[in-house]
Amino acid sequence: MTKETARNQSPPDVLIALLDAADGLPSARQLRSLSYDLLGAEPGKVMVDVGCGAGRGVSELAARGVRALGVDPDERMIDVARGRWPGVDLRVAGAYALPLEDASVDGYRADKVFHELAEPERALTEARRVLVPGGRIVLIGQDWDTFVIDSDDAALTRTIVQARADLIAGPRAARRYRGLLLDAGFEEVEIQVRTGVFTGPTMLPLLTGLAEGARSSGAVTPERADAWVAEQRARAAADRLFLALPMFVAAATAPE
Repeated sequence: MTKETARNQSPPDVLIALLDAADGLPSARQLRSLSYDLLGAEPGKVMVDVGCGAGRGVSELAARGVRALGVDPDERMIDVARGRWPGVDLRVAGAYALPLEDASVDGYRADKVFHELAEPERALTEARRVLVPGGRIVLIGQDWDTFVIDSDDAALTRTIVQARADLIAGPRAARRYRGLLLDAGFEEVEIQVRTGVFTGPTMLPLLTGLAEGARSSGAVTPERADAWVAEQRARAAADRLFLALPMFVAAATAPE
């Protein structure tokens, strides 16, 4: 479940439940841990988690002894995060205007955020501003064209995935991470891909969201969307659902 998908759902308690379910998956926990390691998260370091959602990443960084700040443009998410993690520094702010002084943080993390940005270059300019020389940046996200979903109707599945991708501000941001970071002046850019494989019902809300997006855009009829979702639900019930989701992890260093 991505933040963008979840934020389109209501009411807010449903949104939080969906994000919690996704964040609790072993693959998600491993990916977060990898991101902290790539950041060099150590006691005394100062780091910002951009698009922090309900604050899990900020709390986990704080548990490592990091002085962590979480920012998110959604005030509802920040309210939930403050209730869950008392004493953690959480603020309402977006990626283009961080509430930080120049060269004030050692690490910048953005997990499933850049596909929501119409101007990723602007966000990276802001990241450069707040990072100290030699500071670390880590970006995590999925490419919205690379959902691998087993289905009886491959052509319909391609249509649904592509139509949903077309509704995203930056559906292919993840494949651009390396170029974006290099263009922004970052150094030592490295890319990893970790693929999550899901075979149970946990990711059904994500699949339902894909179909709903394709239906709302007019790419498929409501009947075809409903039939596709019904097939995925049946697959989940029969332990035959298959979703593979490559997650791209980019890490780089701010120039000295």
